[in-house]
Amino acid sequence: MDFLMSGLAACGACLFTNPLEVVKTRMQLQGELQAPGTYQRHYRNVFHAFITIGRVDGLAALQKGLAPALLYQFLMNGIRLGTYGLAEAGGYLHTAEGTLSPPRSAAAGALAGVMGAYLGSPIYMVKTHLQAQAASEIAVGHQYKHQGMFQALSEIGQKHGLVGLWRGALGGLPRVIIGSSTQLCTFSSTKDLITQWEILPPQSWKVALAAAMVSGIAVVLAMTPFDVVSTRLYNQPTDSQGKVRECSGVSAGRESQGVGVGRLWGQVGRPERQAAEKRPPGGL
Repeated sequence: MDFLMSGLAACGACLFTNPLEVVKTRMQLQGELQAPGTYQRHYRNVFHAFITIGRVDGLAALQKGLAPALLYQFLMNGIRLGTYGLAEAGGYLHTAEGTLSPPRSAAAGALAGVMGAYLGSPIYMVKTHLQAQAASEIAVGHQYKHQGMFQALSEIGQKHGLVGLWRGALGGLPRVIIGSSTQLCTFSSTKDLITQWEILPPQSWKVALAAAMVSGIAVVLAMTPFDVVSTRLYNQPTDSQGKVRECSGVSAGRESQGVGVGRLWGQVGRPERQAAEKRPPGGL
């Protein structure tokens, strides 16, 4: 039941936050491996991106990739939050004195995140492709011509086999390891501290909300560089053998050495859905 409820909760949040994912994906692909000032900035900030996408691509474009996004959230967070919940209920995350162990919590969050993200990697790749697709005048990154989730999965599978479907999966794991461990560990620790210090009534929903807000900020700060690299890796074109033309290490290295480390945190100000949820946030 924990797996089902965790997946459904993440899907519910995804319905409202998918437009933010579309904006985030395009802003992260903008200026890929190019020095500032050498490319046209179609999206100046989050609000300008919303307006530009709605005006050029149409309002429906703000929900591009919704089907794979929902499926990914259900699979990934059903496994991730369900597994973490079982570990917490089993007492594996607490010390002999009954207090939460941050190292155990972080390790459990990372392991649970890796399991969910790796299984859902093909869906996440297709989601990235669909969300990046745009009219030529505002297009950023490589443009795939997918017609939908099933068509994309079928085409990639036929051309490159199972290996092609999991392209970029290993490169995306650091994003999930850092994000999931930070997210779940911070949520549990903050929730315990609020209860211990009696800042809010122990059984109040405000405790979970406050903990989710804190963990949302922490995960954005920790995960953003890995998220930028992961998005670009998934969206990169492939050669005739299905191999990407760049790797995550090259992408990260050029961003940090060629145009500045700050570019890796370029989207850190995007709105986050985690702060609005009342349970361990589930939108990695």
